Order: sequence, then C-alpha cells, then structure tokens
Amino acid sequence: MQGATIFAYCERGMSPAFWAEPLNAITNAAFVAAGIAGAVMIARQTPAERSAWSIFFALNFVAIGIGSFLFHTVPNPSTGAADTIPIGIFMLTYLVFALRRFAGAGVALTAGLIALFVAAMALSGQVQCYGGRIGFALAVPEGARAACLNGGLAYGPAVIALFLMSGWLAIRRHRAAALVFAAAVTFAVSLTFRTLDPTLCDSFTLLGYRLGTHFLWHLLNATTLWLLLLAAIRFGRRALPRAEIIPPRPAALRGPR
Repeated sequence: MQGATIFAYCERGMSPAFWAEPLNAITNAAFVAAGIAGAVMIARQTPAERSAWSIFFALNFVAIGIGSFLFHTVPNPSTGAADTIPIGIFMLTYLVFALRRFAGAGVALTAGLIALFVAAMALSGQVQCYGGRIGFALAVPEGARAACLNGGLAYGPAVIALFLMSGWLAIRRHRAAALVFAAAVTFAVSLTFRTLDPTLCDSFTLLGYRLGTHFLWHLLNATTLWLLLLAAIRFGRRALPRAEIIPPRPAALRGPR
C-alpha cells in the first residue's frame, strides 16, 4: 500500500506518520459501534420484523468505519477510495430505501430522484473556491486547495435531501419523521465541524496539540447514521399503510371548535 501522500486535515499537519491523526483515526470506532448496536437490535427482531435493508446498513457502517480508519492512518488515493466509496453507497441506498419504504414512491419516481441526487452531488463536488472566486474552472496553482467549504459543499445535496425527506414525512404524519429530522440536524452540525477544521486548526487545541474539528465530524456522522438506522429498523419493513401513520387525535381529546 502506498504511504501517506494526502495531508488534508489539521490534526495530521504534514506528518506522514501512521498515528499522526489519533483522534481522527480512533473516532471511526463510532461507526463500527453503530453497526454492531444495529446488528444486535436486528437480531432481537422476529423474522417478520427483520429487514434486509437494515442488515445491509449495519454492515455498511462497519465498512465506513474501517475505510475511514485506513484513510486517517495512511492517507493516499487508495485509502481515499476505501473511505469515500462506502459513504457514497450508503447515501444512495438509504435514499432509495427512504423513497420506497418511507415515502412509498414508485420505481420511476425513485429512479428519477436518484438520478437528480447523483447529478447534484457530482456538480457540487466540482465547484471550486479560490482567491475569493467561485466557479468550475478556476486558475488554481498546483497543490493549492480549491474545494469549497473544505470539501463540505459536496455533501450539500445530502443535507438538503434529509431535510426534504423529513419535511415530507412530517406532513404525512409518518412515524419516522422525527428520527429523520434529528438525523438531518445532526448531519448539518457535523458538516459545519468538518468545514471549520482548517479554520479552527490553531485555536482548537489541547495542551498545545492541534486537534482540529474533523473528529467531531466522525462522532456526529456516526450519530446521524445511527438515527437513520433506527428509523429503518423500526419503520422500514415496508411502505406503511395509512393505519400505521400517526392518526389524528380522537374527537374526545380535541378542544372545542
């Protein structure tokens, strides 16, 4: 495996050492823990309650944790792929799952929305920010960082998708709405910490050691995924019929008109 060639985070600085990012590396255990906790919950379900989707997501969390650990110990293009591919797989598969199982969308609508999401992700990932300018083909010196919001802009479509989904579910009084909304808020906060990593590099320290904020991205992302997995485990066996959507209050509990 090629050694460290990518120096993208505050905690690492320019050190090629394996443990140059101890917090960024160790906090990936949160993804593995979320996957194991989910697997335990799934194992306690009856066969009728158990969903292949939930099992897949729990396994995917473990892959995310391992891939990110590799990237934050030996950061190079190969481990970068191991880091980003499982995340991309989760975003796409969970969106398909949410559209089909939560929203009850048809195959054609789901395919169209997935295509729109992929296009938005690809487009946002190509936007450059450098020298006070923003665009797609800026004159950026070799080796200079030009990713907008420290690369966080590429995750913008995922944040928007979570908020839109939670809003739609809330309007439909779907029981998964609260968990999806909590995941959307947590992910937005998480993305903020990811963006601020280089900005707060010299001020976010402990005993002179530059911590950065990227490790908080890991912890909050693991929380985001856990909330989404809970929604899948509890409410994702199939598209819920009207009887399983939160019913209106009984007439006896309503106030006078």
